[in-house]
Amino acid sequence: MRRADRLFQIVQLLRSTRAITAKELALKLEVSERTIYRDMQDLSLSGVPVLGETGTGYKLLPGFELPPLMFSEDELGALLLGARMVKAWADTELSDAAEQALTKIESVLPLRLRSEFSRLEMMVPPSGQGSEVAENIKVVRIAIRRSNKLEMAYVREDGEASKRVVRPLGMAFWGKVWTLVAWCELRDGFRNFRLDRMRKLSLRPERFDHEAGKTLQDFFLTCPENERPEENPQGVYL
Repeated sequence: MRRADRLFQIVQLLRSTRAITAKELALKLEVSERTIYRDMQDLSLSGVPVLGETGTGYKLLPGFELPPLMFSEDELGALLLGARMVKAWADTELSDAAEQALTKIESVLPLRLRSEFSRLEMMVPPSGQGSEVAENIKVVRIAIRRSNKLEMAYVREDGEASKRVVRPLGMAFWGKVWTLVAWCELRDGFRNFRLDRMRKLSLRPERFDHEAGKTLQDFFLTCPENERPEENPQGVYL
């Protein structure tokens, strides 16, 4: 860990409500107590209001606020890759939000780190899912967040069509397709739907309560492991 990162971590740990000893800091940061003593002295000299009491430990004086967060090169790489994934695979609104978030982060970065935002070593190809699926992602995402029921015409792989009203619980992306885990009112049970097979998808005005036995947690508890979406992304529940 770079020294600057360690000093930042120390300040984060000092923000807890209780005092923390040099020994505890040394164990958490995997350095010697002598190193912690030097770091605490440097923090005090730099203007961080550290209060130290023998036998009690260190605390920050009330009212101290950290400057804007800084990121390591690896953290920036993770943010950039994640934003590129959202831009390529999600709906337009999330794509725009990812772009805006990166712009805000880049605007407060020092010049030596801004070059990270133009690196192309890790690329994310377009999903090729089309505008209809992108719109479905948006509608499903809103429904999950608001706990609104969804109504749709659904086409199975064999071509059979049906009308469904579902309680949307969670979405997953499998590299080629998005799937929705939902409680299906037609089948009175959990089902896994592919978003590219949804037709005439609409948000219903009524909301649903997360009843015991019908939540996403219940789905993972009751579903056999070999039939879960992570094991079979094509969806055996249909």
